Amino acid sequence: MNERIRENYFIIVRLIMLIVTCVCCVVTAFGENTGLDLDKSGISVTVFLLVSLYMASDAIKELMPAKQKRLILVFSTCMVVALIFIGGSSFLLLLVFNAYEFMCTFERLKAPWYILPVVIALLESPMSAMLRIVTAIFMCIVYMQHSYIVRDYRKRMMEDTVLEQGLKRDLKEQQYAAKEELKRNMLQAENQILEERASLSQTLHDKLGHNINGSVYQLEGAKVLMERDPEKAKSMIQAVIDQLRTGMDEIRLILRKERPKKKEFALLQLNKLCEDSTERGVQTELFVEGDTGVLPDELWEVILDNAFEAVSNSMKYAKCKHISIKLIVMNKMVRCSIADDGVGCDSFDDGMGISGMRSRVRKLNGTLDFETNAGFCVTMLLPLKRDTDGED
Repeated sequence: MNERIRENYFIIVRLIMLIVTCVCCVVTAFGENTGLDLDKSGISVTVFLLVSLYMASDAIKELMPAKQKRLILVFSTCMVVALIFIGGSSFLLLLVFNAYEFMCTFERLKAPWYILPVVIALLESPMSAMLRIVTAIFMCIVYMQHSYIVRDYRKRMMEDTVLEQGLKRDLKEQQYAAKEELKRNMLQAENQILEERASLSQTLHDKLGHNINGSVYQLEGAKVLMERDPEKAKSMIQAVIDQLRTGMDEIRLILRKERPKKKEFALLQLNKLCEDSTERGVQTELFVEGDTGVLPDELWEVILDNAFEAVSNSMKYAKCKHISIKLIVMNKMVRCSIADDGVGCDSFDDGMGISGMRSRVRKLNGTLDFETNAGFCVTMLLPLKRDTDGED
């Protein structure tokens, strides 16, 4: 209600001013021996009718388009002239009011134009000169305020609204671009993983295929020579053992060199977690800030395990519609929060899941906090140890 009054306060002030002016004019016309008598001719009825029509036209004017407002103003001006002709000069103030109403339809007028209707109040009238001048000046101030202050304020409000809409649009575009960039990065990481798997398979085939086949042939030969020439068979078996031992060393070297890093899988797994939860009916979003490339594998393991546990609990118990996963990498700390908009709770007991989350965070000397008032929020704060030694 207050907002509606603020938006239409000028219309309310005008209507109050119109009613007061009409009452003053009518009281003056019938109280100053103007020749009008309530008990005689029907002139008084005509005056009341014209005043009522004038007030009604002023109210209807606010509902009309801009082009039709001036036609109604012309009609109301004719009624004011008729009132002055029938009821006398007591209705000159209505002519002042109508002049300001007509001026109000113009977009911008200079200050001297607002002083001109005040001159009408200086004409001879049964109403006291001081009252006429004060009323006319009050009207002048009200309409000048509307033109110079209120209109400028509305213009600024419109500009601010346009700016706000532009900022919202830019923010949505940035969010959309960030999501698209994240999808591209996820697709690139997935393709890289597939390429690494193919490379690993090809390397194992090239390096170990012939070695293993040769070992099989030597074992078959040793089996044949086992009874005829045990020494030679024994020598062949030892050669196979040495060859397989060398092969195992090569496998370790290949796996150590070719295995995908945990950090290359982590964001892909978090994004997949969000997609799976969204498909199950709970909108889940991932927000990442900072350089995630500096996180060591041990932090990724804790973040992933606890994120999966927290999202699983929200899906089971929170009755939520939205889950937000935020990962922020700072200079010396990493903060990860998983929050839902569910029912929340006043208290909770540590079950297997939450106890496991606490244990994983504690091993890294981190902290784990819970907020249960507005939904349920799990916040991990983990110390960041820069991984400068590289992967083994």
